[in-house]
Amino acid sequence: MAPTGKLSGFRREGSDWFCNGGLPSDITVSIEGVTFHLHKFPLVSKSGKFAKANDESKDTDKKTLKMVLEEFPGGPDTFLVAAKFCYGYRVELTARNVVSVHCAAEYLEMTDEFGEGNLLSKSESFFHKNILRNWKDCILALQSSEPVLHRAEKLQLVGKCLNALSMMVCTDPSLFGWPMMMYGSFQSPGGSILWNGINTGARIRSSESDWWFEDISYLSVSLFERLIKTMQARGIRPENLAGAIMYYSRKHLPGLGRWQGGQGGKTRTVASFSLTPATVDQRVLLESIEKLLPDKKGKSYCRFLLGLLRVALILNVSQTCKDSLERRIGMQLELATLDSLLIPTYSDSDALYNTECIEQIVHYFVSTESNLTAFSPSSHDQQTPASPSSESLRKVSKLIDSYISEIASDVNLKPGKIRRLADALPESSRLLHDGLYRALDIYFKAHPWLSDREKEELCNIIDYQKLSIHACAHASQNDRLPLRVVLQVLFFEQLHLRTALAGCLNALDGEIATAAPVPVTTLGETAGEIVQRDGWVTVVRENQVLKVDMDRMSSRVGELEEEFSKIKQEMKSVAKCHSSRSSPRFVARKIGCKLVPRPSDAQPESLNRTGSTPRASIERARRSLKSKHSESFT
Repeated sequence: MAPTGKLSGFRREGSDWFCNGGLPSDITVSIEGVTFHLHKFPLVSKSGKFAKANDESKDTDKKTLKMVLEEFPGGPDTFLVAAKFCYGYRVELTARNVVSVHCAAEYLEMTDEFGEGNLLSKSESFFHKNILRNWKDCILALQSSEPVLHRAEKLQLVGKCLNALSMMVCTDPSLFGWPMMMYGSFQSPGGSILWNGINTGARIRSSESDWWFEDISYLSVSLFERLIKTMQARGIRPENLAGAIMYYSRKHLPGLGRWQGGQGGKTRTVASFSLTPATVDQRVLLESIEKLLPDKKGKSYCRFLLGLLRVALILNVSQTCKDSLERRIGMQLELATLDSLLIPTYSDSDALYNTECIEQIVHYFVSTESNLTAFSPSSHDQQTPASPSSESLRKVSKLIDSYISEIASDVNLKPGKIRRLADALPESSRLLHDGLYRALDIYFKAHPWLSDREKEELCNIIDYQKLSIHACAHASQNDRLPLRVVLQVLFFEQLHLRTALAGCLNALDGEIATAAPVPVTTLGETAGEIVQRDGWVTVVRENQVLKVDMDRMSSRVGELEEEFSKIKQEMKSVAKCHSSRSSPRFVARKIGCKLVPRPSDAQPESLNRTGSTPRASIERARRSLKSKHSESFT
């Protein structure tokens, strides 16, 4: 920073600096191993600290005064600027050195008491007139204040820079003469090219734009945190603050940016080329960022929080930070997506995904009353209105069912984890349990070694009355389900069918009673429409055909039994008198009974061969059907 050579009035020899005045040095100043061989008069006339040291040294016989300046702000380079000022040489104040020079002038007590226009007043005037009115210089000054941050805060230089930046962010840039002051002769915040300092006509972005995100991302974590808090106090919109925080996080936390779909890095501004990238501790950064996050909700904001939680698990941040992130996500879980919930396990666990984290998020969703409001419509996100609790529950239940289905193929996933995830939501959250059935079917397929007992315990999470007809039809033919579960599904399938038929008949009776007489074809069409509305048209038609066939067969069997009993009585009476004429056909011809074979009738010979009556066969079928229903019910 300091110029070298004879023209500057000072020369350097190794770690020593000498004045080119030609007079022997009578004072040496040592700062961080660098020694300055100077003269008392110029220093004492401008600095109160050197004046006091000189007065104290008059009582000694030492010709050369030796001083060691501990913790000098800015180090040897800044002291060289102060020494040149004392010797009357021209010094150049810039945005990069004005803070350290001002702190050094205060340390050396270079006030106007020792000469009008001393270094302290000059640096303070330059700071207020030049630095606080220019965006780029203010950022540079704030960034260069890191080495002297404690003393700069005591002199209120840091606070003034933060307030100035906050004011410029929430104010129209055109009021400050931008883009000429801020962006030089290259481009405006809106992207227009400036020709000879003349704006080409592009519209300058307003305070709602993100032109300042890139510049403040070069600040350290502590200064960025203080700047965001200052902006919050000034009333800057939460969506702008959230955007700046998200941009800063994506820049300094590797891997986080790829979880922000469609939100790439911004183009660098002209001001950013003058800045030095900050070196940050990622763990400290994440824990600090979490405290700055606004209590709002939004789709991309929820996705960012889930990505932040993923990085937090990798960095092993404090438990308080993880709990806070999980709570924030749980309060807007209905806005999350499936891919963002698939957080891998970064510990020594055999499972692929971190289900404990998701379980805790669901717990916060159920137990915490969400009073978050969405970002304003002017933000970059497409925000959805706040949903009722019942609708949010249904969305989250579908999301969790899809999540269980996605992780069910993991061979190391324990049944207890699936059960805890399914039971984390209340029973009223699921109108249908088809999602749970699908998840268990995938789990049973990936874990064929499970016993029927384990499968039955896991199937207890399903309410079979909430299975759709398609799920029931699939489950009744699913070989991976235990037999007891299949029987229960069949029972409730019949119960669904009976309920649907009863509702259909009641609807038909109501329409017939209230409507005028209509043709039979019209009634049939109306019934068909009602059944079709319930989604049971095929099943109802098949059962109607079966019912008609059963009635027809029952009446025919009754006729056959009566005829068979008459034949037996005639055979007994004839056998007493004519034992040799005991043929059934002979007796039938004698009594005038002519047996005409029919396609649907059973032949007497076949009846005699089987040794059982048709009535007995029907009774056995009915008892078998009844035993199946009772077993299914049990």
